[in-house]
Amino acid sequence: MEEIYQENAKLVYRFLLKYCHDPHLAEELTQETFLRAMRSIDRYDHSCKISVWLCQIAKHIYLQYLAKQGKEIPTEEIDLDVMTSEGISQKGTEEQVIRKYELLDVLKDMQSLPEQMREVIYLRTMAELSFREIGEILGKSENWARVTFYRGKEKLMEQRREAYEDNL
Repeated sequence: MEEIYQENAKLVYRFLLKYCHDPHLAEELTQETFLRAMRSIDRYDHSCKISVWLCQIAKHIYLQYLAKQGKEIPTEEIDLDVMTSEGISQKGTEEQVIRKYELLDVLKDMQSLPEQMREVIYLRTMAELSFREIGEILGKSENWARVTFYRGKEKLMEQRREAYEDNL
């Protein structure tokens, strides 16, 4: 577990810092992430990289923290080039509902993508990681992460176009 910590602690910290914007809280939640990971390492099924699994734990811990504090869970961090925080705050309720349904459709479409492509899109859009960081997490190059993200976005846009044309 010590080796896993040494290899991933900075990444998990940066991941949490992007969500909470508080260095002290990010450090505390990073420690909690590794504590929980250590307790549940037997449930790690190797279906994704350990760094992705740790970031999933970290996000869950952050959302639990927000709930305990009685704070609103931020939905504006969900981007995917479909929904933006500015768009949500300035649009009417009907537009918000339409955007949420569009986001759900995109998330459903993502399930048809290859696993690594989904991971790249998730890490880029939800975790707001750089292509370099994504490459490090997945053991690939920055350029690989950039190309994979681009191809994934293209596939998602094609699926959305086809769905739109089918509904005409």
